[in-house]
Amino acid sequence: VSHASEDLVAVYPLGDPHVGMKAYKDEAGDDWDLVTAQEVFCGVFDRLVKTAPHCQEAVIVNLGDYFHRDNVAGVTERNRHVLDTDGNYMMMVDTGIKIMLQMINSALEHHQKVRVITIIGNHDDTGAMFLQAALKHMYQDEPRVEIDCTSSVFQYFQHGSSFFGVHHGHTCKADKLPLVMATDRPKEWGDSSFRYWLTGHIHHDSRKEYSGCSVESFRTLAAKDNYAYSGGYRAGQDSKALVIHKDYGEVERHTINIAQVLK
Repeated sequence: VSHASEDLVAVYPLGDPHVGMKAYKDEAGDDWDLVTAQEVFCGVFDRLVKTAPHCQEAVIVNLGDYFHRDNVAGVTERNRHVLDTDGNYMMMVDTGIKIMLQMINSALEHHQKVRVITIIGNHDDTGAMFLQAALKHMYQDEPRVEIDCTSSVFQYFQHGSSFFGVHHGHTCKADKLPLVMATDRPKEWGDSSFRYWLTGHIHHDSRKEYSGCSVESFRTLAAKDNYAYSGGYRAGQDSKALVIHKDYGEVERHTINIAQVLK
């Protein structure tokens, strides 16, 4: 990858993986467990990386809810909603870390430098911070990998004239995010020509352009659990790569559909 372009960066938004979620086909439309999650997320990401041009740098953006549960009990912290889970807590953590390591390794085969951003979601308030800290120490001697480590629900990164905000979407509505960016980072806002928020939480594609900034949410590759299925949610399952030019903003994007891996 020594000939990789410095003008381009590949951004890989990872929508709500919910590692550890369990679904049954007769109940929720599809079967899903830890084994399937690892197969799908690693398989899709490897294929996705191979579609991107040879950008020198990649940014893996974990948009939150990486882990399906944040405690041994398997209930949500806020509302004590009982979750459909596969395996025990340790099995979930073990699989989640293996998936992330494989994604980073796949990215390193195609890019000279890999940055990993993990945002806190409503399903993994503490798990997301543990994941950040674990990855930070695992890669502390690898100069090609940069791990962001913060407890903030808002994170930012920049490439040339493009400025990005990252937020799961559970504490701040989409229409508030442009002003949050402008207030938090006035210098970067003023210096940039293209501004983007990358979000998750709602599990479907959505993009709205506000004054000076667009806010986009991304699909998840994970199947729907019984709660989502029973609520009528039917979004597709795919993962995307955004190619960002230092002067022109987003110039292309690539999509890998779950059907290309799970046959």
